[in-house]
Amino acid sequence: MSILKGAAVIGQSGGPTSVINASAYGCIKTALENENITKVYGALNGILGVIHDNLIDMGAEDPANLALMKQTPSSALGSCRYKLVDSDEDETDYQEILKIFKKYNIRYFFYNGGNDSMDTCNKISKYMMKKGYECRVMGIPKTIDNDLILTDHCPGYASAAKYIATSMMEVYQDAHVYDAGQITVVEVMGRDAGWLTAASALASYKGCGPDLIYCPENDFDINVFTAKVKEIYAKTKKCIVAVSEGIKDKDGNYISSYGSDLAQSKDKFGHSQLGGLASFLAAYLKKETGAKTRGIELSLLQRCAAHCASATDVEESFSAGRAAVEYATQGITDKMVGFKRSYLDGRYVCNVDLMDLSAVANAEKKVPAEWFNETKDGLNQGFIDYALPLIQGDVDMKKEDGLPKFVQLKKVLAKDAQ
Repeated sequence: MSILKGAAVIGQSGGPTSVINASAYGCIKTALENENITKVYGALNGILGVIHDNLIDMGAEDPANLALMKQTPSSALGSCRYKLVDSDEDETDYQEILKIFKKYNIRYFFYNGGNDSMDTCNKISKYMMKKGYECRVMGIPKTIDNDLILTDHCPGYASAAKYIATSMMEVYQDAHVYDAGQITVVEVMGRDAGWLTAASALASYKGCGPDLIYCPENDFDINVFTAKVKEIYAKTKKCIVAVSEGIKDKDGNYISSYGSDLAQSKDKFGHSQLGGLASFLAAYLKKETGAKTRGIELSLLQRCAAHCASATDVEESFSAGRAAVEYATQGITDKMVGFKRSYLDGRYVCNVDLMDLSAVANAEKKVPAEWFNETKDGLNQGFIDYALPLIQGDVDMKKEDGLPKFVQLKKVLAKDAQ
């Protein structure tokens, strides 16, 4: 094993989840306990915290308070959506990062995020190698979208899936209480992959979920959709539909753009800004059927529902952060910690594995075609078997006055201690 002594820094990036802090805590706690890591810093607001020298001393935090990260949703260190350009085009950011690494003798860099975050991780790793600065770089995955390739699943997905399935079961109870007819459309996050919307099938598996489920993996035909809704409504006077925000027609047009120009705008990564799909479809169906309709957008609620988190997800997320430090201090770099699934005596087992950052960055994993039903408006047992083990267990959340206790970091700036 190659011994490398120096400080470590961890940053968080991208959209929040219920368990991203569990991963960060796994990393921070393990790093603080490692004899080869001299200091542990947290980068405020992701890579921008490194660039702007906004690092905090994680060793200055109260250990008991820090442990609350494991049950605290969102990103305790702050997040960002900042895209590093290739260093061949502009080295400015990379030069600042290297300067900060040298200033604090940072020899371990951990980045906790999704697709774009793994791209950032990969670029920094390659730049440090090019400059001959020894720094071990590890990506710690997170994304409720579950669309990172190679890994069986992503930390954060299971808790969001559990919340979505639970919410769909509750919506079902509400929608079926009156004798009057009603069509309900529930919009779930998912721009290019339908993993989150597919989770609503878990509610259907329990007998109280949506009648129709539409994901971005399949073309959406509004006329076929309307006919199916009419058919179901004619039989039962009730119809519940789950739709991914990113569903498109056969020509690649977002269905949300049928009723809004929002989908035409882009963020810094070139991603379309979506939303309003449920409202549009509810209004459209009201016009087409004359029935009472309701559009529900789960929106941000599905990202940080720590009260409904999967205990399996929390523990696996913590283990991902811990493994990143353990592997890095053993001499491994330029990898992302991922998960491989196995079964022991018929029981689900999650195994930690490593993936090349260059292979993971900017690639997306879709819901397999064979997990959809023949008409592409629902999921089959293949998906249920995949998702069900991930949502098991409830978190024994510490509370105060009946409300959850979340971490409140002191955030002692490293530069003030210099």
